[in-house]
Amino acid sequence: MVQLIKKYEDLLCLLDELIKNESTFRWDEFYLERERDVPFFVLAPDEQLVEYVCTGLIESGKVLELGCGPGRNAIYLAENHFEVDAVDLSQKAIDWAMDRANERKASIRFIRENIFNLNVNKASYDLVYDSGCFHHIPPHRRMDYIHLVTTALKPGGHFGLTCFIENGPLGGAAISDLDVYRQQSLQGGLGFTEQKLIQIFDDFAVIEIRKMKEYPNDSSRFGVNGLLTALFQKKKVEKVK
Repeated sequence: MVQLIKKYEDLLCLLDELIKNESTFRWDEFYLERERDVPFFVLAPDEQLVEYVCTGLIESGKVLELGCGPGRNAIYLAENHFEVDAVDLSQKAIDWAMDRANERKASIRFIRENIFNLNVNKASYDLVYDSGCFHHIPPHRRMDYIHLVTTALKPGGHFGLTCFIENGPLGGAAISDLDVYRQQSLQGGLGFTEQKLIQIFDDFAVIEIRKMKEYPNDSSRFGVNGLLTALFQKKKVEKVK
């Protein structure tokens, strides 16, 4: 059994190496200039996340945010009575998020880590949220990603996702999984359709999949053209009588 696991890990490492330039993107440099004109650098939560909370579609509980960036969604959730663990690979992103959280007196546990190195307690989160991380995940790492989300969530817990639309104005390469390895690139981030998300996350119940609504730059909500939003729910396993 140990040998089989080792061979699987070796294969993952080999595929990681094949698209190394993508996996070693310099995120610290990306987040270094805080005044850059980057849409999601604003301190405003995703519009659909606000909608989920305001309508009671998701209720306060414990949250794991994957790829938190400068902390805009983590801060919103913390200010709305959620217990938040926010993870990002970039130390510069974490530093910025912590500065923002301290200014707002928002209590958040920030974690600088690769999401695939996280050790999460089984069924410990009510919500796993990802705004912009998944479309940078190569196809061979999707099973690990799904395993992380499934392990982290409580039965009946929710999984929220924001990702590129295929050929969208912000990015979203419309290439096959095979072409990722032929070209040795994610082309800056993969694009998805509703059907692709349903197929990838077929173990979850679909609550909603739609395009993100647009909001002005100075709005209290973040909403831009070119992103797809989704909310899934981990299925509850019926007890055997």
